[in-house]
Amino acid sequence: MKRNGARRAGMLRSLLCLVAAAGVVVTAPATAALATPSPSSVEAQIDTQWNQLEPIIEDYNDVHSKLIKNQAQLKKLSNQLTPLQVRVDVALSSVRGLATDAYKQGSPSAISAMLMSGSTNQLTDKLGLLDQLARHQQAQIAGVAKLRDQYAKSKQDLQLLTDSIAARDADLAQKKKAINVKIDALQKLRIKAYGATGGDDGPLRIGPCPVTYNNDAGGKAARKACSLIGKPYVFGSDGPNTYDCSGLTKEAWATVGVTLDHYTKDQWNEGKSVSRGDLQPGDLVFFFPGSLHHVAIYIGGGEVVHAPHTGDHVRMAVMDKVGPIAGYRRPG
Repeated sequence: MKRNGARRAGMLRSLLCLVAAAGVVVTAPATAALATPSPSSVEAQIDTQWNQLEPIIEDYNDVHSKLIKNQAQLKKLSNQLTPLQVRVDVALSSVRGLATDAYKQGSPSAISAMLMSGSTNQLTDKLGLLDQLARHQQAQIAGVAKLRDQYAKSKQDLQLLTDSIAARDADLAQKKKAINVKIDALQKLRIKAYGATGGDDGPLRIGPCPVTYNNDAGGKAARKACSLIGKPYVFGSDGPNTYDCSGLTKEAWATVGVTLDHYTKDQWNEGKSVSRGDLQPGDLVFFFPGSLHHVAIYIGGGEVVHAPHTGDHVRMAVMDKVGPIAGYRRPG
């Protein structure tokens, strides 16, 4: 997150010295050169703007994650409605059968039962049978009513869920549009100072990755993160070719079967707290207390792998140079 502006400023000064040594006279263009922002000032602007932008990106990730969960619930609910409708249809068919029989044969009564009976015992048996049939018919009707209520309630819930998803989808579209505008502005700022490459902050690898070899789940997650070094940063992305900060940590831990949400604040709650002294490869390091809008994966030796911001790539970094640390969590 923090960029090595001083180093770039030094490179710029060296370049100016070489130009002077070559005997190039700088007159009028010098005014234009002074109007171009220096790398250090560009990096300061990027740091300020990005620390305002990344929380919006993580909000996007939060909403998008909930949207995916809602869509899964919607599919599950739709699958549940089909067999429920079958049960309703079967129950209704049974009730219609009883109603048809009563219409054709006439509704039996105690008087007709007595006329058809040859003895008191037979009368008692037939009255009992009639009562049992009546209770059965009532139970069938009650069952149908209950199923109908369940069906209506499920259908209502489905409609509410669908409406909620539609509203979230519209909100996401607006957020994504606003974020893209800000990202384009940042990238133009970088190009203005560094050229079309967008700048660089030294090598993407600054040593062995992971620094410490560990073959447990965390070690494997750290190695996965190391394998993604060089992949471009794209907000809202969790692979396979581009990543943002929480998308990178999500992908790394998915390698060992641990599911993390694509949202820094959710990932904070999905692991147990560890102290700095107990850090192991694979642990998550969160930055910016309060907002928690950036996360990296620890690889040992005081270093992390993270996806910094637009125009950059997944890279190694010294943990304490990324930003103010909010805390440490261990997934799994």
